[in-house]
This record gives sequence, C-alpha cells and structure tokens, in this order.
Amino acid sequence: MTKPVPTFDLYGEKARKEPDFWLHCETIPSRSSLYRYEIGLHRHDSFFQILYISAGSGDALFGGGRWPLTPHAIVTIPSAVDHGFRFSRDIDGHVFTLLASHMRLSGEVVRFASEPRVTLLEAGEPDSAFMIATLERLAGEWINRSSGRTDMMEAYLVSALTLAARQWARDNPERGAGETVRRKEHLDSLIQQHFRGQKPAQFYARELGISPTHLNRIVKAATGLTAHAYIGRKLIDEARRDLVFTQMTAQEIGLRLGFADPAYFSRYFLRETGETPRTFRVAERARLAAQSSQ
Repeated sequence: MTKPVPTFDLYGEKARKEPDFWLHCETIPSRSSLYRYEIGLHRHDSFFQILYISAGSGDALFGGGRWPLTPHAIVTIPSAVDHGFRFSRDIDGHVFTLLASHMRLSGEVVRFASEPRVTLLEAGEPDSAFMIATLERLAGEWINRSSGRTDMMEAYLVSALTLAARQWARDNPERGAGETVRRKEHLDSLIQQHFRGQKPAQFYARELGISPTHLNRIVKAATGLTAHAYIGRKLIDEARRDLVFTQMTAQEIGLRLGFADPAYFSRYFLRETGETPRTFRVAERARLAAQSSQ
C-alpha cells in the first residue's frame, strides 16, 4: 500500500489549521541538514515556496520527474504539489515559504506560478543579477525585522517572481504567453482602471472584444475562478489593504470602492471573507504587530 504524502506548513512540522505566518525564511542547509540533506516527498496545502540555490547542487523532485539544481537557480512550487529535494552537503541558499492567499500577482506571473518550475539564472545577465540581489534583500528584511518590512517584502517578492516569469518564458518560448495570456493581462489592466466603478463581467468582455462566455473560460483556466469572482476579488483585496494599512473608517473605504451604502459594503465583505471589516482589521493588525515584535 502506497503511503500518503505528508502535508506540512514547514517540512517536518505538523500543519496547523490557522497558519501563524504569511512568510517564513530560512537557509536551505538549516533544515535539510537535519534530514541528511534529503527532503522526502511532501506538500503544503496553503503555502507557495521559493528556493534560491546560491551554492552546491542537488535535484528537485516533482511531477514524477527530476530536475538538476545548480547555482544560480530559483525553484518555485505552488501549493498542493508533491515535491522533494536531494541536496549536496555544500548546498546553500534560502527557502521562502509564503501564504498562497497573500500573494498579489497578475498576468503572466499567475500562469508561471501555477506550476512547479526550475528557472536557471545566467551569471552577469542584468535581470538575473537583480533577481539574486532581490532575494538576498528579501531574506535580509525577514531577518532584520525593520519597520515597514511587510511592504518591502511584498515588493521584493513581486519583483523576483515577475522577473523569474520573464526569464522562464524566454527560456521556454514554445510554452510562453499566447493570445489567452495576453487577454488575461489586458483584463488585469482594465480591472485596475475600473474596479471602483464595479463594472460587470459583460463590460470587460465587451472591452476585450470577446463574449462573456469566452471571458469566463479564460479566467477560469488561469485562476480557477469565474470572471465575476475574479473581478470581485480585486475589491476585496483593496478593502483588506485599506483596513490594515490606512486609518480610514470602513464607511470611507466602502465609499472609495464604489459602495454608496456602508451597510451593504459590510455585508459584502462579510459574505466574501467570513468576517466583518472591523473584525478583520483588529485581527490582522494584531497578527502583524505580534509578528513584528518576534
């Protein structure tokens, strides 16, 4: 009988119902050395992982295949994917484990991040050098716990993943962005322009010159969501950000996002997130305060 693949938040640690971090960073040898540099097949149901290989060598195992690892490489692994590693004893680099629901990606980067990848970086190439420096700075922000680090870490993550997606597309032109991906990127741009007007999916389909059914098919393939749900998620993401990082009242945030009725905004937020705006604000600020004091 085949043994089930174990699920962890961090390898070797029991997964919790409510994760207590949105991002965790550690060196590759700090954990792999505890397991003789071999990480068995496992998965993370709620977390996305990035490994940056700066020294040594090894193999990444996922999808029934084996991918060789050499400096400098970036491994990206979406949630719920079985994966494992075998490392040489001189391995070095960082592992970033982040809550998948916290990721704010769009366009080609969403497609890139939807499958496990190994992206090789070329020494001396400007984008590669910038990616390496960005991941090193990300690790430094996590370790040093300076003020404003959450915003800095988010910026570093988006920058690194966007550049990795570009690099991977250049290395794999036959699997790069096609018409569907370009339309998805156009949709993201339109949503950014019009989300406060709460335009329906039909509006975006008309702007793209396609039918609502075709739009729904594109969004479903890229994100797993309906077009209506994907458009609405932008409102919720903006509301969450404003609740945590601004002093605006829930009523002011609702008006800013196009809700004329504050009570309806609260009901909408509750329906989409399971929490009232006030409950979310208090809990998220308390969590971030506790995290920054650790």
